[in-house]
Amino acid sequence: MIIVGITLWYSNHIAGKIREEEREKVRLWSAAIERRAELVEFTENLFENLRDEERKKANLLAKAYQILSDPNDQNDLTFVTDFIWSNTTIPILIYDEKGELSNSANLPEGRESERSFVDSLYRVMRAKYEPIRFQEVGVKVYYNDSYIFMELQHTMDDLINSFISETVINSASVPVIVTDSTQLQVIRVGNIDTTSVDISIAQRLADMKKENTPIRVKLPGQGEQFIFYEDSQVLKQLQLFPVFQLILIGVFLLISYLIFSTFRKAEQNQVWVGMAKETAHQLGTPLSSLMAWSSLLEAQGVDSATMIELNKDIERLNTITDRFSKIGSVPELLDLDVEEVVTKALGYLMPRVSSRVQFRITNETPHLRAFINASLFGWVLENLVKNAVDAMDGEGSIQARIFAENDTPCVELIDSGKGIAKSKWNTVFQPGYTTKKRGWGLGLSLVKRIIENYHKGRIYIRSSEPGKGTTFRIELTN
Repeated sequence: MIIVGITLWYSNHIAGKIREEEREKVRLWSAAIERRAELVEFTENLFENLRDEERKKANLLAKAYQILSDPNDQNDLTFVTDFIWSNTTIPILIYDEKGELSNSANLPEGRESERSFVDSLYRVMRAKYEPIRFQEVGVKVYYNDSYIFMELQHTMDDLINSFISETVINSASVPVIVTDSTQLQVIRVGNIDTTSVDISIAQRLADMKKENTPIRVKLPGQGEQFIFYEDSQVLKQLQLFPVFQLILIGVFLLISYLIFSTFRKAEQNQVWVGMAKETAHQLGTPLSSLMAWSSLLEAQGVDSATMIELNKDIERLNTITDRFSKIGSVPELLDLDVEEVVTKALGYLMPRVSSRVQFRITNETPHLRAFINASLFGWVLENLVKNAVDAMDGEGSIQARIFAENDTPCVELIDSGKGIAKSKWNTVFQPGYTTKKRGWGLGLSLVKRIIENYHKGRIYIRSSEPGKGTTFRIELTN
């Protein structure tokens, strides 16, 4: 927990620093945008003054030609002609009485002889300004705004367009929307995938406005515009980074726990196997001796009834030894009749428990078969019966119910003992759990291991109630 806490704190600290740095960049960017907008407006004012001057020149030149077209004897035309000849910026086309171009002035260098260019310029001039006519000689003078004026206009348009484009492009990965003065009509969009936007532009603008105050700019010829922006995707991802890191740490801890649990179970299995095989080995020597003594006693003519019971117990010890020797190895499962296996296992236990315990076997599905290892399955029933007898204090009833449910062979062992609280239904199968003063708590754990690991079946408490007994159900494979 300390490592997790320190890691989360440090990552959150780093993310916070990056967040502040990016927001500072956005603040600088927004300030630069406002400053550039002011510069654009200032440049427009300068250009406007220059445009006014160029227009005045064009108007004066037109008046000068008009004076020449209708001269007055009282006027001195020297100044007028000097003004006309001093024109170096306003383009002029002069056509004779036949409509042929007779002269021109201030056309772009090298293009005076291009007929297509001159004809295009003629059409523009004729549409824009009324020509000045010299009736006596049939000459018409066409003129236009100066090239300086047009160049200024073109430059200003490029400046405005580049301002909007660079505002969008150089927004440092910040999503940007440029709108008109109504804040409804979108002009440009930057760093926003419009094809994957799930919400409307109006809602996006409202969200941006809540996050950051829109930047107000005033562009020449376009009026007021507003620049909406929000935190970049990188910044938003940084804010979620600690959460993702916590999830990754949690996954790592879960995997570590599962690995540890697997190793622990493997170690428990090794302990089980080692203890079982050692027990089988230790039982082997006295069991061989008992079998020899049994043969000797029979030869000496000991009562046959006594020898029958003695041999039963020897056979029982041999079965127990066989059971322990099979722990840790793959047992052989045979297709057996379930009723026969249950009857044989309980038949040995019935005379060896209290006579006040009543046994009953009911088979609801005759000839029911399952894959069983008779020796290990008998061990399961033995443990369940012994626990039931202890729970009944040696007095009560035990019923073995054999049936099939959904084609699954089942055996239920029902006792009239003290019962088990529902909160303990899973706990009773854990190693070490016991209610007996001298018990090790291994019986039901061994039962679960035999049924689920070796028989690929299932064992669980189907029902139990304190004071009313318990029902264990075993589900086998057929």
